[in-house]
Amino acid sequence: MSLGFYVDLASCIGCKTCQVACKDRRDIQVAGPRLRRVDTFECGTYPEVAMFHLNLSCNHCESPACVANCPTGAMYKDDDGTVQHDDEACIGCQTCVNSCPYGAPQFIEEDKIVQKCDTCRALREAGHEPVCVEACPMRAIEFGEMDDLRAAHPDAVSELPCTEPAATTTPNILIGASRGALLEDFNPVVL
Repeated sequence: MSLGFYVDLASCIGCKTCQVACKDRRDIQVAGPRLRRVDTFECGTYPEVAMFHLNLSCNHCESPACVANCPTGAMYKDDDGTVQHDDEACIGCQTCVNSCPYGAPQFIEEDKIVQKCDTCRALREAGHEPVCVEACPMRAIEFGEMDDLRAAHPDAVSELPCTEPAATTTPNILIGASRGALLEDFNPVVL
């Protein structure tokens, strides 16, 4: 079983409600790390330009570099296929931070440990969706079994020109890149 996220770029308006909800749930300061990140990009060439918002968290990869390189086992694959972090085992060495090609693990300076998206495991066990999914006013984020997400969104992709190549880690992320040809001429300007 592999759980992951689907993000619909056409629906995301960049409001960052998912990012704020995640920070609130984890009690992370506004200026602190972003376990779910929303960034805005420009793409295309004049006069056909566009802007899109990409929101990402941990991709809960099939072969996560953070797990492979963690010296204490603090990063591990859970039985449900998600990548989890054991705060008690973390020594704050940041090897996982430096190993992840997506920048998902974040060092929490005041706690001297790393944190990352845990797919709101405790909330899911209580029958809820992850907070980013529940908070999104545009319903641009979905969470579930990857086979189900692929079936529901057959045109979705696992990588964009602005993301790292998926070949080495096999991320469990699907992106609805419905803005078509403009993404082919991607111009990585972060706003």
